[in-house]
Amino acid sequence: EALVRDGMIEAVLDITTTEWADEICGGVFSAGPERLSAPGEKGIPHLIVPGCVDMVNFGPMQTVPQKYRDANRTFYEWNPSVTLMRTNAEENAAMGRIFAEKANSAKGPIAFLLPMHGVSILDGDGQPFCDRAADKACFDAIRANLREGIPVIEVDVNINDAVFSAKAVELILELLNAKSKSTA
Repeated sequence: EALVRDGMIEAVLDITTTEWADEICGGVFSAGPERLSAPGEKGIPHLIVPGCVDMVNFGPMQTVPQKYRDANRTFYEWNPSVTLMRTNAEENAAMGRIFAEKANSAKGPIAFLLPMHGVSILDGDGQPFCDRAADKACFDAIRANLREGIPVIEVDVNINDAVFSAKAVELILELLNAKSKSTA
């Protein structure tokens, strides 16, 4: 965000937005409520992907707030120092609304790219965090709260699939091209 505000960035391909899961749930890697704001404020091309919004980052399991440990949540011990907690549909819907709000105020070209078969490796088909209803809650909230004219493109693969990466590159180049045409 600071580099964008300082004019050091020409476009943002925002694939990992997990900091919002931490912001909403009290995880250790929140970037604060301004996350996703700077590109729109500066009017630079911005492609938003709700990447890794399935996971909240905590330290070792004993650092996870008791309210989550008592709530039948899904956890994944990434390593002895990192415990991930799967977000639920309510938390994902909240993120979707925030993402749409951030996009709605953008002054430049903006779009969303949605990975329909998982927003992370752990959310892939058959993986520990696979929860299509929770993913759908995020995607539906984005669509329901987004102003008209902001594209939402779906790709029927996992976020880590090469097809998804290629589509992301294609779309950010389109947004860059749209920006250059509007300033010509």
